[in-house]
Amino acid sequence: MTNDWAFSLDTTRFDEDYTPTDSSRSTTNFANLARGENRRQNLRNAITMMNTRVNELVHWDNPSGGRYALTLDIVSVRLRRPAAADDPGFPLIEVLDVDVVDTTTGSRTKGIVGNNFSSYIRDYDFGIRLQEHSATEIPPDFGTLHGQVFRRFVESDEYRERFPQPPVICISVSASRTYHRLANEHPVLGVEYDVDETSLTDRYFGKMGLAVRYFMPPASAAPLAFYHRGDLLNSYSFLALAGTVATMETFQKIYRPEIYNANAAAAQTYRPSLDNKNYSLPQVRYDRAERTRLATTQAQLAETELIGPHGDDLWRWVAQHTA
Repeated sequence: MTNDWAFSLDTTRFDEDYTPTDSSRSTTNFANLARGENRRQNLRNAITMMNTRVNELVHWDNPSGGRYALTLDIVSVRLRRPAAADDPGFPLIEVLDVDVVDTTTGSRTKGIVGNNFSSYIRDYDFGIRLQEHSATEIPPDFGTLHGQVFRRFVESDEYRERFPQPPVICISVSASRTYHRLANEHPVLGVEYDVDETSLTDRYFGKMGLAVRYFMPPASAAPLAFYHRGDLLNSYSFLALAGTVATMETFQKIYRPEIYNANAAAAQTYRPSLDNKNYSLPQVRYDRAERTRLATTQAQLAETELIGPHGDDLWRWVAQHTA
């Protein structure tokens, strides 16, 4: 039988004391910040940036600009077969769960899960499988397995018992697309943009059941891409959305300063560029070369430990679910 795949979840607090565990994916953006001699200062500066930003966004009844603070948990998801009792499972994905704490009242607002997103199967798809095809010969089932496994996770008892709402994943806009500002404006998400054409990433997330909208939050330099289920603008509170913007905009300022820490904001018609020289570097060290190197290593690990030996079983499992 192939219906014995199951999910297990573990969480790790992301704060200035965070240290990546042996089971954590080493290419996650937060793990990259937590290595090296500057790790503690890196983490402290990143969290300060997040808290400063959430207070800028939620400025009402906040005269001192310090009312709110974020708490972040790294959610590590493993895919396993319980029949193999000694099998800890394969480290499938990691996401962030963000809450917003009101330091004045002590109340906590449940934020959004998702935010940052890393995935071994996605590493395999883009790092190995896509390299076997030209840009014009992408196989029609590219991303299907990953998308169906992700859908199964979001619809699983493990997810629903832990998280009350669907995930929202927030990433950088594509440097290969042109974006056009619309009239629509949200108090927290900001001004909406539209894109000239969908990207491979858009289609990949689409197979995960996620649609995309692009918004440039107030006082931001560039739009962010929000991949979501359902009604992004009305399903989540302002505080929850502000928590996601503050978290992911901070990470993007660190990872993509040419775009998100640019000294000039996106215009009416906008084409992001990593060749932009007019930007500032945040006080956080980030190793892009390490991330690229480890992504290749993890793509190979997914091939040898999951897709190679268990790929047929996974395809049958998701086919049962789809049917």
